[in-house]
Amino acid sequence: MSQPIYAIVAEFEDPDDLLEAAERVYAEGYRKVEAYSPFPVHGLAEAIGCDDSKVRWTCFLAGVTGAVVGMGMEVFCLAIDYPLNIGGRPLISWPQFIPVAYELTILCASFGAALGMLGFNGLPRPHHPIFNAKNFERASQDRFFIGVEAVDPKFDLEATDAFLRSLGAAEVSVVEE
Repeated sequence: MSQPIYAIVAEFEDPDDLLEAAERVYAEGYRKVEAYSPFPVHGLAEAIGCDDSKVRWTCFLAGVTGAVVGMGMEVFCLAIDYPLNIGGRPLISWPQFIPVAYELTILCASFGAALGMLGFNGLPRPHHPIFNAKNFERASQDRFFIGVEAVDPKFDLEATDAFLRSLGAAEVSVVEE
């Protein structure tokens, strides 16, 4: 009994061909699409409809949390837990809280960005089914790949295979889980 299909992958020899294929795949209505290249291809993420706003929002919310925690910690320490009136100065003087709040904002935002990126990308994952694709070891050298995942609502084995072949791919292969 064969394993379930993960995706159909098309191999291209040129980054411009990959970009054109990605635009056509997205225009055809496929949404569960991944592209792989040995170097960044300008416009490729937009061509496949990649939205990376989840990491941005995670970073922003973690930064705001850091600022609130920094300010709250200072207010608690200096006004509630151990209030000292020195020279008639106010207990809550916000300008002196800025360095701590700023540092905690940067610290929490950077941790939020790193952990958000790892979490949303499903990392660490030592093995991915795409590694089973034919010639995929060349994705880090000189080949460009685009894969349509089997969970895509429009995915049909024969139709998707024929469509990817019509894009001028050097090789089209079925990838099993």
